[in-house]
Amino acid sequence: MSTHLFTPLRLREVALRNRIAVSPMCQYSSTEGLANDWHLVHLGSRAAGGAGLVIAEAAAVVPEGRISPADLGLWSDDHVEPLARCFRFVADQGAVPGIQLAHAGRKASTAVPWAGRGPVGAADGGWDEIVAPSALAFDEGHPVPRALDADELPELVDAFAAAARRALAAGAEVVEIHAAHGYLLHTFLSPLTNRRDDAHGGDFAGRTRLLREVVSGVRSVWPERLPLLVRISASDWIEGGWTADDSVRLAGDLAPLGVDLVDCSSGGLRGGVAIPVEPGYQVPFAARVRREAGMASGAVGLISSADQAEAIVAGGEADLVLLARQLLRDPHWPLHAARQLGAEAPVPLQYLRAFD
Repeated sequence: MSTHLFTPLRLREVALRNRIAVSPMCQYSSTEGLANDWHLVHLGSRAAGGAGLVIAEAAAVVPEGRISPADLGLWSDDHVEPLARCFRFVADQGAVPGIQLAHAGRKASTAVPWAGRGPVGAADGGWDEIVAPSALAFDEGHPVPRALDADELPELVDAFAAAARRALAAGAEVVEIHAAHGYLLHTFLSPLTNRRDDAHGGDFAGRTRLLREVVSGVRSVWPERLPLLVRISASDWIEGGWTADDSVRLAGDLAPLGVDLVDCSSGGLRGGVAIPVEPGYQVPFAARVRREAGMASGAVGLISSADQAEAIVAGGEADLVLLARQLLRDPHWPLHAARQLGAEAPVPLQYLRAFD
């Protein structure tokens, strides 16, 4: 039986075996940004479980760009081989390895989730200065970031490009730029957090300038044959903030720069925002980007059933579904979904007896 979810997806010269991707999920398990056995097992098990694309968690392009001191990093050549070990195994299982490149901005230097998530300083393994487009704190109890100087922004672009080179050296075939969830690039996009009066602030063109520069910098070192993704928060869910209309316009601007798919999440700009969370609540953003911007899109957020995922792709709402929590609960979800939908999916030989 033919299904849309298990139809291959081609992005440039990379073919995904199906439309299921492992969404980047921070594991807060690194020392000095290095991947380790946990990452090998976390990523490898989802590849063996049948996903088409496995995207490693947000990797900080500079040390101070980590969300927590335990985040993954790609600011040094020392990070390449530990990631390569993970990516080799992912590829051996028939999945495409990818990684998300990020800078946490004003949400950097926080505790790992199971230790409270609050800000941490240098005495607790963090750092004393965080940066943002403007000197506005994320929330009450969070430090006020330092506004980045204009002459620092080219260095930031270079850091993203250097990280992309290292991702390529590690064997990644997909790179995603993180411009969502209140992290640095998102805060440049939103008028609520970008109060700059220079070339990187003000109107839509100014606020999107840094992201466009980062995309161009990454694409300049990322091979033409390999796809480039961007994750956005398609809505701030706050009056006066970034909107779905802005997201459609941005997607149209990113396509000529070499972006192949926009991964449509939402929210995260600041604390205490009421978001109408329900299954599929972010899918309309992906549908609009795909329909109105003519850009391939990814849908994410509370996608948990095979029928739901199949309907999203079959209905033309997104080209790719990205799963997170559901794949934590069940690393073999793609294999189970294929069986439910009557599709073919390769089962590892070691597991065949369990899927007979």
